[in-house]
Amino acid sequence: MPLTTVQLLTNFKEMGNITLLLIVAVIVITIAVVIINWYNYRLKKRIIDSGPIDNDAINFLKKLTNTGAEQLKWGCVLFMGGLGLVVTHYLSYDNDSALPYGIEIMFIASGFLIYYFLVTNKHSQ
Repeated sequence: MPLTTVQLLTNFKEMGNITLLLIVAVIVITIAVVIINWYNYRLKKRIIDSGPIDNDAINFLKKLTNTGAEQLKWGCVLFMGGLGLVVTHYLSYDNDSALPYGIEIMFIASGFLIYYFLVTNKHSQ
């Protein structure tokens, strides 16, 4: 059954609200990440400028250093989540079926597993 013009406009308005919410969330998260990284940089600089550094300070500085593992994790999870959405787009299922949710959860979980295996393989080398 084709949608009427009113239904299409209502769907577009609802999508506009969701889009606005997503844009605001991305901006807030980006600002938070920038502020956290800036404060970590300032803290590392103060520790280094304070004088001689002992082993405790070196271990603390290593914890503050970003190794890229966090970005790798979210890259794997989001890539696999997107791949799951593409797969569910091409499957045929009933509207009240739980199949797309299960497939999406399996793809997201496989993203976490891929990240886990990459990180454990990197640490074992």
